[in-house]
Amino acid sequence: MTAASRDGAAALGDARAFIARFCALPVEHAYTAVTLWAAHAWALEAFDSTPRLAFLSPEPGSGKTRALEVLTLLVPWPMHAVNATPAALFRSVADPASRRTILFDEIDTIFGPKAKEHEELRGLLNAGHRRSGVAYRCVGEGTRQEVVAFPAYAAVALAGLGQLPDTILTRSIVVRMRRRAPHEHVEPYRARIHEPEGRKLGQQLGDWAATVTDSMAGSWPEMPPGVTDRPADVWEPLLTIADAAGGPWPDRARAACTWLVRDNADRGISLGIRLLDDLRGIFDDARTMTTDDILTRLHALDSAPWADLKGTPLDARGLSRLLDPYDIKPVKVKIGGRSLQGYRADHLADAWARYLQPPDDDAEGSGGSGTPPDSRNPENTLWPAEVPQVPEVPDLQQKTGPRSAHNRQSPPPGTDPARSAECQRKQSRRSYSPSRKPPNVSASAGPRCTR
Repeated sequence: MTAASRDGAAALGDARAFIARFCALPVEHAYTAVTLWAAHAWALEAFDSTPRLAFLSPEPGSGKTRALEVLTLLVPWPMHAVNATPAALFRSVADPASRRTILFDEIDTIFGPKAKEHEELRGLLNAGHRRSGVAYRCVGEGTRQEVVAFPAYAAVALAGLGQLPDTILTRSIVVRMRRRAPHEHVEPYRARIHEPEGRKLGQQLGDWAATVTDSMAGSWPEMPPGVTDRPADVWEPLLTIADAAGGPWPDRARAACTWLVRDNADRGISLGIRLLDDLRGIFDDARTMTTDDILTRLHALDSAPWADLKGTPLDARGLSRLLDPYDIKPVKVKIGGRSLQGYRADHLADAWARYLQPPDDDAEGSGGSGTPPDSRNPENTLWPAEVPQVPEVPDLQQKTGPRSAHNRQSPPPGTDPARSAECQRKQSRRSYSPSRKPPNVSASAGPRCTR
């Protein structure tokens, strides 16, 4: 381990311990992520993007503001904003030499259901994720206006109630805060006492980051298995910091990355993805299912929202509307000899493969949502492209063959048994002879054999 690595690992360790003294984060991985995020803010020029750090909770009093207060001491040029104007934020991040780190509290007032007239702030937060992000504004007086591109690239930490829009959520490392339990204890935070200590630790992070920023600019960290696309972009700067620090931090960072990415994916799935996942489970090894049967099984899922979706259960029209964006349409399916409206598994298979994680191995054959094993499918595809429709044919053997003793009907009283049997044989030949069309018997035709 080099001297820079020793300094980096020690600086990160001290910062992590300082955060843990005053903040009750939900899991150990969250302490690792918050520490690495604070360090990456000192080396923004080494990265192409910067992740947002989001502290979210369902209720107030969960420690979100305290987490931002502690981060204020560990990051460069902190700007603790609550209701800052767009103009103030634009100018705060425009100069790379003194680029502010934005710590935005009560973000639910910007993105919540009651938020209004904050489109400029939303645009800034969306655009500033990438180094190339800019915000265009007209600057001047009266008719002397010119278009100015304000650089929007900046590290941003957010705290608020509820959820964030998908455009922000997918660019964020999300820490799900909660109120402290009686057994969870933190040290009381006193700004006059603890601010000097925290600023010293933040300066140690900055001094170390300055020695490795140039080397980090050309490095590409190895991602944990399963972390690709947008999550990989989000975690790339933090894993780069961890690799530069060395010691236990590369392993810690990748463990935190894997856990937090999975946690965010499980909590942040859309209603459509949830429906696809539940459909994969209820179809199991069925080729087709009627709409009524699908809805009955969806409503019976205890942990699913389908029985009470905005006050009413999901119906056939709602099911069709949710599946339409995935190019899945209801079709006629034949079940039990009847043609009914429903869905086919081979029509759902493409969406399952594209939008869902592969099913667990232990789900196969256990009635779960795994792919049903099929020994007749050597290529191990999910479902065959087309299922041939086989027309129904009459069971001639059952109708024309010898009648067993248990289903032979006795002739009614007063009827000649021999004559009755002869009439039945003639009627059978007229009805089922393959070389002869059935006679077109009109109502005025002559007498026929009767029992």
